[in-house]
Amino acid sequence: MIKAQSELRIFAVIPCLNEEHFIGDIVSQARNYVSEVVVVDDGSTDHTYDKANVAGARVIKHHIRQGAGAATRTGFETALKSGADIIVTLDGDGQHKPEEIPRLLAPILKGQTDLVIGSRFLDPNTNMPGYRKIGIDIITWMFNLGSKVRVTDSQSGFRAHTRKLLESVSITRNDFGFSVEVLVKSREMGFVIAEVPISCLYHSRASKLNPIIHGLSVACDVIGLRLIHEMFRC
Repeated sequence: MIKAQSELRIFAVIPCLNEEHFIGDIVSQARNYVSEVVVVDDGSTDHTYDKANVAGARVIKHHIRQGAGAATRTGFETALKSGADIIVTLDGDGQHKPEEIPRLLAPILKGQTDLVIGSRFLDPNTNMPGYRKIGIDIITWMFNLGSKVRVTDSQSGFRAHTRKLLESVSITRNDFGFSVEVLVKSREMGFVIAEVPISCLYHSRASKLNPIIHGLSVACDVIGLRLIHEMFRC
């Protein structure tokens, strides 16, 4: 039976690490657009857990840091067990605007797609640093190479997923390579992928990762995933 839109349970999953300055406001704002917010605190040493809890999120604590992929997997598993029909992911560092969640949900609610990516490159006002854009462009080019299903932003963490997709696509990578893993597997399984424009705010506290090391790591993941895909397709 197809559920009416008013009956759909929409969850927001927010994996985060040491985001006490932002997580409270993000949770409070996200709750205006979803049924429930699940925050996965991936080994934070600050007050992330308490701030998210006070703001009204269901908080899952990894006592030892496991990685962004592992935290997202925990969030997905928790939301699916709780009956989620659609799961939105967004970052906990204030880069994404929770008020744009309806923009990501719209194509799914219309039955047009299974996965919606919030693309930072469809909005001309995004203030992304040039060195980050170059790295993302390279990774996205590697993902798109030779495929009819192409995207503009393979690294955006602001996404909406249907339950059907997440019951079929498993995350095995614990690091940031999971973001491309989901796309590769979704494309391979024939799920429909769409993009919508989002805004994205970059600030001094936004990212704690070395962009060069992070970019090289994800690029290696893309190569590995594409090679595995090609081997099993033959």
